[in-house]
Amino acid sequence: MAIGSPSPAALPGVRTDAAVEVTDLRKAYGGGPTVLDGLSFRAERGRVTALLGPNGAGKTTTVGICEGLRRPDSGTVRVLGLDPVADAARLRPRVGVMLQDGGLPNGVGALEALRHLAGLHTHPLDVDALAERLGLTSFARTRVRRLSGGQRQRLATACALVGRPELVFLDEPSAGLDPQARLAVWDVVREVRAAGVAVVLTTHLMEEAERLADEVVVVDHGRVVATGSPDALTRGPASLTFRSRPALETRSLARALPVGAEVVEAEPGRYLVSGIEVDPRVVATVTNWCASHDVLAEGVGPVRRTLEDVFLDLTGRTLR
Repeated sequence: MAIGSPSPAALPGVRTDAAVEVTDLRKAYGGGPTVLDGLSFRAERGRVTALLGPNGAGKTTTVGICEGLRRPDSGTVRVLGLDPVADAARLRPRVGVMLQDGGLPNGVGALEALRHLAGLHTHPLDVDALAERLGLTSFARTRVRRLSGGQRQRLATACALVGRPELVFLDEPSAGLDPQARLAVWDVVREVRAAGVAVVLTTHLMEEAERLADEVVVVDHGRVVATGSPDALTRGPASLTFRSRPALETRSLARALPVGAEVVEAEPGRYLVSGIEVDPRVVATVTNWCASHDVLAEGVGPVRRTLEDVFLDLTGRTLR
């Protein structure tokens, strides 16, 4: 059976189209500010749903409520059609959870910890095969307390998947990983999705969300501010970029372009033209303006909006 195929014993029970369904979730801690303010989203089976948001946006609280670790003040949460608190015992063998600290015993070896967890499940994955896929064999005997941050992340990912869950929550699975390990984790995530597992992913890496997610949910100030596929969220007019000497007269260039054009020096010597449709005439206008002002322009061409651009537009650029 492929990595990630749900356990046969886990499949009976309440089944809905959504693996996770959150409706009008509200939460505040004590007399402090509201953490969740009417948050709603769905995570479908066999798809990767990425939750994105700045620090303090409400992602961790939302996932904790979905995992049954916290209670909302109001709103409803259904996980595999069940209540994550009242039906915790029924959900435990069907849901995989990855916590940032791993939640693992510090005094045992990495592979021993994974084997112990596998033994708690009726139809676990092949531990050796999973360890090989995620590169755990090189530190199999190293005690958990001595693992690096990246090694802990890989072990925590393996622990979340070893029970063949129908739904898995992955919290920043590639944090601290080198490029090779990151690609290995991404390949495993794609494989479990192809096997029909629902994956709810929280990450600060926009590239990770763009590469893995079928659906992106952007959260800010306890609310969902945007949702859609990465392609849908980044769709829109392309911008034009070029490099030249710093401190060009951007207002003069903007006046030479069609109405609505904005020209900014995104960083010293790199310019961005936006607000208008980029076509050959716009490219020609930019190059002609540069020539007439004795400016050498390099790398003139359109650029597609990235998920990071969308994220910053929605949540702002101020440090939290």
